[in-house]
Amino acid sequence: MKNPLFLWKNLQLHNKILIGLILGILAGAILGERILVIKPLGAIFLRLISMVIVPLIFASIVVGVAGLQDIKKVGRIGMRALIYFMTTTIIAVTIGLVIANVTKPGRGIDPQSLESIASGLGEFHGGEGEGSKKSSESVLDTLVETIPQNPLASMADGKMLQIIFFAVFFGIALTRIDADKARGALALLEAVNDAMVWSIEAIMRVAPLGVFALVASIVGAFGISILLPLLKYVLVVIAGLCIHGLVVYPLILRLFTSRRPGEFLRGIRPAQLLAFSTSSSSATLPVTMDCCIRRLRLPQGIASFICPLGATINMDGTALYLGVVAVFISQIFGMDLSVVDQLKIVATAVLTSIGAAGVPGSAIFMMSMVLTSVGIPLEGIALILGVDRILDMVRTSVNVTGDCTAAAVVSALEAKGQQKESTPSS
Repeated sequence: MKNPLFLWKNLQLHNKILIGLILGILAGAILGERILVIKPLGAIFLRLISMVIVPLIFASIVVGVAGLQDIKKVGRIGMRALIYFMTTTIIAVTIGLVIANVTKPGRGIDPQSLESIASGLGEFHGGEGEGSKKSSESVLDTLVETIPQNPLASMADGKMLQIIFFAVFFGIALTRIDADKARGALALLEAVNDAMVWSIEAIMRVAPLGVFALVASIVGAFGISILLPLLKYVLVVIAGLCIHGLVVYPLILRLFTSRRPGEFLRGIRPAQLLAFSTSSSSATLPVTMDCCIRRLRLPQGIASFICPLGATINMDGTALYLGVVAVFISQIFGMDLSVVDQLKIVATAVLTSIGAAGVPGSAIFMMSMVLTSVGIPLEGIALILGVDRILDMVRTSVNVTGDCTAAAVVSALEAKGQQKESTPSS
């Protein structure tokens, strides 16, 4: 019989993370709040990942953009990515509205059961500083805020859109100055990028333990029993997310790339599992980029540009969730949403997803804007807070899958465009 340690060492990373995830759920369900003693281990793991996000994003985007050389190409890639993000977000929120209207998850729920789960937000939802700011900003404000006044301050504060803007601008600038002068800066940033990639590999060695601590703490704090009164609502949300993640994305891959959906999903599994465990697309970003570049073999310049952008403005899973939530709460209060109301929900969900905080619980603040747009009482939010963290894990996995799909689609479109340019016209 082989040594268990030998077997563990020979397991692939995503299998190790999956084992940590399953053991975390079991430990949290069995031990309850006693398991919270290991919560600091999860916090340490998240901090290690967060530590490399800013230098990795800045260095990889600058190197990628400078490597593209052509400013028109940068603009074309960005435009294709934005069109993809907007289109898939509209599809996602539409799926959420349709499935909620068909299944009617808000009908027939016992009011006393709802009162028992209408608890406070809790410490696990986090991120309320950035999220609350976003909830009160218009799209125009977000566009203005994209331009940093002080790039170093933006990096210190982790303002992702501002970091991306400055990195793209700086990368373009390096292509416009003397090549000999630019070479030194690019060499330094390439070294920083390589060092951050090594750091990710080192941090991911403890990912199974970090995932175990994170998931065990969540399940131990909230318990599985909290799902029962809202089981139909939870299942409707998960069903919608599965449709988008397992049907829409594979269909998009089939239409625009030559990749097999099964191989693609296996390639991004570490990012999906980490997204599920952390409920944060921002915290998962280094692993998302690593999966795209190293496992899917996507061009580094494109993946390094689209993945950070997607983690900031591409929230398909969250948009779908918002569609279900709006219909669910309106049904509880006995409201009938008209076609116009539901179109407003689509528009508001798409617009509020731009620049939304990629942290746990940020959807709660987006939710308030969506509900307000059609006059649904905000008090209904309290009814779903108890299960929001569980659903946040699933929808974040869908968000990350969408970012990887976007990188694959844009890479394929760019490759096809280059083939056409290189083929002489008859």
